[in-house]
Amino acid sequence: MLKGKKNSSLRLLQEADIKDKVVLIRVDHNTVKKGRIKDSTRIDASLGTIFNVVSRGGKPILMTHIGRPRDKKTGKINCLPDRSVRPIVAYLEKKLRIKIEVPEFSIHPENGITNIDRSMWASILRLREGAIGAIYLPNIRWFQGEQADGPERSRLARKLASLAGVYINDAFGSWRPHTSTFDVTKYIPSYAGYLLQEEIKNLERVLHPTRPFLAIVAGTKYDTKIGPVKELYKRVDHLILGGVMYNTFLCAKYGVHIGDVSKENIGFAQELVQLDKQEGKIVELPLLVESENLGEKKEGKTKTIAVNNFKKGESYNHILDADPASFHDSTVGDVIHSAKTILVNAVMGLIPHFREGSQALYEAVDGNSQALKLYGGGDTIEELKNSCPGIYMTGLNNPLCYYFTGGGTVLKALEEGSPFKIKPVERLLRK
Repeated sequence: MLKGKKNSSLRLLQEADIKDKVVLIRVDHNTVKKGRIKDSTRIDASLGTIFNVVSRGGKPILMTHIGRPRDKKTGKINCLPDRSVRPIVAYLEKKLRIKIEVPEFSIHPENGITNIDRSMWASILRLREGAIGAIYLPNIRWFQGEQADGPERSRLARKLASLAGVYINDAFGSWRPHTSTFDVTKYIPSYAGYLLQEEIKNLERVLHPTRPFLAIVAGTKYDTKIGPVKELYKRVDHLILGGVMYNTFLCAKYGVHIGDVSKENIGFAQELVQLDKQEGKIVELPLLVESENLGEKKEGKTKTIAVNNFKKGESYNHILDADPASFHDSTVGDVIHSAKTILVNAVMGLIPHFREGSQALYEAVDGNSQALKLYGGGDTIEELKNSCPGIYMTGLNNPLCYYFTGGGTVLKALEEGSPFKIKPVERLLRK
């Protein structure tokens, strides 16, 4: 059994009494973009839990979020068709060979779905009678109380709990304590699904790695990852940065200006620069790709630049990728090939036009056949599948390789020092 804090453990799906009960399952199927499934990995990863519930006589109600329909400033919720769960439902119906019903609710133009009305009970009756195999709620972030702080939050939590006899959290990628991942557990017996269990087991391998431990992290934002990256820095033997995160670090260290890197973020990065002056854990990628254009790659508009040529006060256009030659550099190559544990949460370039750096990175990591390789995050997995499909497929059956479904959750667990301190997971602990 998975262990958490002393004298505590997760309440597990396999322990739950679900026969003939309606089971509310929170999944992370945030895979739809512009009305289409961009990558089915997260959906496929949840099939074990869904199948287990059905095979043991449970009646599943699924729910997930898709995108960010709520405006943070105004609170307005935009329930746009391209953020609907219907593409996911169509995919699951083909996979599971069952009929899945999506209930229809009234939608307020600014507040989204304000109530789970009585029509829901007709759907639940059909579910109990076997006329349908499952219910899939509309995008849970269309519901007014999902990300709210007022009375509508408690109201939604009670409404969701009233639909079922058991709650299962299998949404590893959804680490924030929202109503559907956190509050609902106050009112209904709650358990961890198979995917969540597997992800936590592999998080322990990141938190207690075989050394040398190398982490490779890249992202389009710096300010939201300051805390996790600083905590990660303390745990690793070596750290490789990419993307905007690396650009920000370089600006802070060398006093240069790069593209759209803000002064505020450069200020944030100074602490990491000072930390690395003492510890020297960051391995710099020596060659980068500078582009005059932020979007499409155009001939004559891009060039390779060398970090060792940086001079304080100089300005550069948009740095949109790592040059593949960086991963053939002797220092970078030695660090990658000598590592015993490698965490990869990185897309190096601005896809789809700048992906050569990511491909070179994944090939270099794959070249270390002795290391435990843990890939984190939907964007990372999607790019690995696109740029190196052979490496991705081989990794599926390799005991030394694991694909996390949520990179942000991995970083959050590292920041907290334990997966059991992530609020939705903490709610599933047996006290």
